[in-house]
Amino acid sequence: MPLKCAILPVTPFQQNCSIVWDDATLAAAIVDPGGDLDGIGRVVAEHGLKVEKILLTHGHIDHAGGTAELARELGVPIEGPHRDERFWIDLLPSQARQWGFPPAAAFTPDRWLAQGDTVTVGGLELEVRHCPGHTPGHVIFFHAPSRLAIVGDVLFQGSIGRTDFPRGDHATLLRSIREQLFTLGDDVTFVPGHGPLSTIGEERRSNPFVAEAHA
Repeated sequence: MPLKCAILPVTPFQQNCSIVWDDATLAAAIVDPGGDLDGIGRVVAEHGLKVEKILLTHGHIDHAGGTAELARELGVPIEGPHRDERFWIDLLPSQARQWGFPPAAAFTPDRWLAQGDTVTVGGLELEVRHCPGHTPGHVIFFHAPSRLAIVGDVLFQGSIGRTDFPRGDHATLLRSIREQLFTLGDDVTFVPGHGPLSTIGEERRSNPFVAEAHA
């Protein structure tokens, strides 16, 4: 069964918050609610969705800043990211001050995720892959039947995630992309944390940071 996905750029950083749902049941998950919770709520209401959970790729403020408030408002659990991301989630209050965001609360996810885990949205199942490098506990979500991946700040159209933040590592990020994303298949479309969608095949061919011609 295909996964439905609406993408809403949120926060001044225009982070791609994804609302994914099972069309048969309208059960939904909100991926990376960094902020602009009213806008997220409008998308949910427009499609008549029943939000079951929040999913997080990583703990940076533009991806996770609205998480604690939204989880409290909706009464839903938080799943992800990987346990190694606790460092960044604990820093959410100071991240908010540093980057001029509204106050953001730290939290403990109801479920930490690891390589090979799965998460469910209604009757749909998404594979979890641990992709460190941009941050140590970054994960991505892949729905194989729809050939769709939500990859946060690991890979972008023509670019890759920054690795100059604390606990970032360039070599680790490149390994994550090649071992965890490129193995999904060239036909897979991915939603990056910022900017337009692309495909794994296009980035494998042309991305100047990780294209096979540049390996």
